Parts: sequence; C-alpha cells; structure tokens
Amino acid sequence: MNLGPRVNSPYRDHGACISADGLELYFGSFRPGGYGESDLWVATRATTNDEWAEPVNLGPQINLSEGDFTAHLSADGLSLYFGSGPRGRTNGGDLWVSTRPSSSEPWGEPVNLGAAVNSPSNENSPSISSDGLALFFASWRVDVPGSLDMYVSTRATTEDGWGPAVNLGVPINTTTEDATPSISFDGLTLYFASLRDGGPGNGDIWQVPIIRIVDFNGDGIVDTQDLLRMIGSWGKDDPSADIGPGPWGDHKVDAKDLDVLMSYWGQNVYDPTLIAHWSLDEAEGNVAADSVGSQNAKLVGGPLWQPAGGRKAGALLLDGVNDCIESPVILVPSAGPFSVFAWVKGGAPGQVLLSQKGSANWLMADSTDGALRTELKTPARTGRAPVPAGPPLVGWGTITDGDWHRVGLVRDGTERTLYVDDIEVARDIAETLEPAYGGLYIGAGSTLVSGTFWSGLIDDIRIYNRAVKP
Repeated sequence: MNLGPRVNSPYRDHGACISADGLELYFGSFRPGGYGESDLWVATRATTNDEWAEPVNLGPQINLSEGDFTAHLSADGLSLYFGSGPRGRTNGGDLWVSTRPSSSEPWGEPVNLGAAVNSPSNENSPSISSDGLALFFASWRVDVPGSLDMYVSTRATTEDGWGPAVNLGVPINTTTEDATPSISFDGLTLYFASLRDGGPGNGDIWQVPIIRIVDFNGDGIVDTQDLLRMIGSWGKDDPSADIGPGPWGDHKVDAKDLDVLMSYWGQNVYDPTLIAHWSLDEAEGNVAADSVGSQNAKLVGGPLWQPAGGRKAGALLLDGVNDCIESPVILVPSAGPFSVFAWVKGGAPGQVLLSQKGSANWLMADSTDGALRTELKTPARTGRAPVPAGPPLVGWGTITDGDWHRVGLVRDGTERTLYVDDIEVARDIAETLEPAYGGLYIGAGSTLVSGTFWSGLIDDIRIYNRAVKP
C-alpha cells in the first residue's frame, strides 16, 4: 500500500526507516523546501492506527547543501545514522551519527564515524543492529569483489569506537553492485539489494542468513574440542571464538560466548563455510556423495566401502595400486583462505591423501618418515632477482603408524598450517600460493604416478572456505 500524498511527493522519496514503536518514519527526499539536493525528513503519528502527519524536514543541524541520504534509527530511537555529502571534507560522502537525550528532544550535532568506518570513497546506506554493536553499510571504496560492496563494522559496547570495516565477501558481495543492507531485529538475517543474476529483475532484493560458526574445529559437531578451543581464547579478542551475544560478538571471549556455545552442545551444526563434505558412509556404488552440495566424487579402480570400519561410521579402503576418488573442481587454493581435514588410517611414506589434478599434492605422507606434508607452495618469481618456488611444508611425527589420525591443512591468507589430531605440527608464511584450477584426486598423487596411491582407510573429508582453527 502506498503511503499516500501526505508522506510521498511528486519527487523522489527513498530510504525509509521506521522507529521500533512504529511512530516515527524517517526517509530521504528530493522534494523542494530543504537545504540540499536530498534531505532527511520525518513523519510522525500518535499511534500505529493513526495516519502519518505531514513530514518535517530535520533542519540544518542534519541537512546540508551537499545532500543527505538514507538514514537508519537505532532500536532505542536515540541515535540516527545517515549518509551525507563531504560536509567540508575533501573525500566523498561519509557516514555520520546524530544523537538526542530522548525522543521528544531535537537531534544534536552530527558526528563523523571516523576513519575505521569511512574511507576516501563514498559510504552510504547504514543499518545498525538492535544491540547497537554492528553497523552494516555500502561503500564504493577500492576493494574486491565489486565496485559497490557491503561492509560491517563492530564494537564491544555502545560506548566504544567502531572497529575496522570488513568486506562481507563472496558470495554476499558480487562483481556487480550490492548495497542498501538492512539487518533484521534479531540479527540473524541481512536483507539487501543487488544487481546480480538469478532474480526476476535488473536489480532485486535478496536475503542471507547470518549464522554463527560454533564448530570451531570443523568436525561437524559441537563438543569438548570446541569448548577447549574457546577456553584457549578466554578473555581475548578472538573473532573465531567470539560468537555472542550477537553473531558478530563483542570483541571479548567470555561467559556470553560460552552461553551461545552451550546452546549448540552435542548438535550436528550447519556451517555455511563447508563447501564440500564426503562422509564416505556409503555401502555400495561408485559415487561418494557430497553432503553439502553437488560435488559428488567418482570412485576409480576398485576401492571398497567399509560401512562399519570408519573413524566416523563408514570409510573407504584403498589398495595403494590404482584406487582413488575423483572429484570436480572445489576451489582454487590461491584465491583465499581455505581448510581441508580428513581422517586417515594406514598408508605409507610417499603416498598421497589429497591432490589437485596436474598440480600439487595438498596432503600426503612425507617420503622420509611418513610425517604430514603439503606441496602447495608459494610461487616462483622471475626478473632481476628471481626466487624459486617455496619449499613444501612438513610436520613432525608420523601419520602412517596404523592408527586413525585427523589430518588437516589450513591457509588463512598469510600462513599455511598443518594439523595432526587437531595439534599444529608445522606452520610458515605463505601469503600467496601457486595457482591451481583442477579437480581433486582423493587417495592419489596429482599425476597418478605409481607409489602415490594411498593404501589404507580414508574417512570424512571436509573442505571449508575459511581458516578453521582446531
């Protein structure tokens, strides 16, 4: 239902925001009678059953000649966040906030949200969470993946300054324009506009759930290992374990985070960063199903299903001669953070657990002593001072002793780390990796050379597009 001619004008009216009690409606308008090209206005009503009164311009305290756009009111109605022109600054539009002691008093002098939020580019479309601890907005700053992306800045309390703005990343942002974020009152859904493909129009409204990552070690269940991980970060500002009270945390791991973790205790939880998972629990057939998507893998040779022989339910037994599993392309290791974990038993030095076709061996047993090894390495550099490709990374201990081991490789964007049984066994700097684009071989080397085929059991392979921290 259109709000009618009392609220709307023959000019462009945009960016509406309603107060929590439903009695104040803030919006931007290009109508005449203001102080700039676009001003902020407010319409009020006595009760939610009444009609809206004639809109009132927020006045020169808020509106300036540079233009003011897209306001968002805090849940208590005492802070108004909005985008505005330069206001005497040399950069593009910034985000500002004006406050008032009570809803019956006028708005105070706007305050710039500062360099942590604003950039030399243009920021607009703020949306403040109901607890006041997370601010979502759009920005044209030079960043990836698109020209207009959405960001979030958080703070520990409403008395603290805002932390550095973080790009919401793929798949929320795309190479097109993604903007006008609006966070739901419960903080669990983000609504936004996007020019991406997949909708009925040229630009559509989308929503995405905001899901807490509570399975810290990436084994699919919230248990003692996750509790120990939280205890290890107790009292610290650790974003990977800071999961409460809101999904964005409060910059300190404490009892609020423990309460959230306990609410998931013992549950198999959904993790949106899990992009491939082969549980290998089948009893027959030539396909290993991907439980989180469509990246089903094909059995090659004659590996045998072991329905009751795995570390977690079933597993797959490979003969070390020509058995392996072949999957489609899952990710490009050089593109960003990722993690891969699997349970293995048996094997021999030199044999490979996971590789990328025609490229590098992601996880294998070192040919010397059976220690965990990765051959995903930094690329060579040419020129006046050429640098060869970086060395493999090799852990300590052995994974070929006949016992079950959970092995993993994690790249967080700057380092690569190897884990055995959730214990770090090797780590080094790897800000970049050699590019690789092929599908995966599970249980064989990247070129299927004899001697690289795994002889033993493999179970529960998980690949994430985040840096898992056991």
